[in-house]
Amino acid sequence: MKVMTATEASRSFAAVLDEVERGETIVVTRGGRRIAVIGPAPVAPGRMVKAFLARSAETLDAEFESDVAAARESVDDEMRSMWRDV
Repeated sequence: MKVMTATEASRSFAAVLDEVERGETIVVTRGGRRIAVIGPAPVAPGRMVKAFLARSAETLDAEFESDVAAARESVDDEMRSMWRDV
C-alpha cells in the first residue's frame, strides 16, 4: 500500500489513477493524518445483487418487482452501457 500526501495526489492524479488501475491501493494523508484510501473499484457488484435477489425472491413483497422494473426503465442508454462494461 502506497502512502502519499494530498498535495502529491493532487499534482499527479492521473498517475494515481494509473496505479490504482494496476491494482495498487493508495492512502492519502493531510497533515500526517489518513484522510482517504483510493483503490480499485469492486468487481461485478451486479452479480452479488442478482444472487441476493435469487435467494430472496420468495420473501420480497409483490410491489418490489414493479419497483425494480421502473428503476430499470428510468436508466438512460449511457448508464446501461457503463453497467455492461463492469
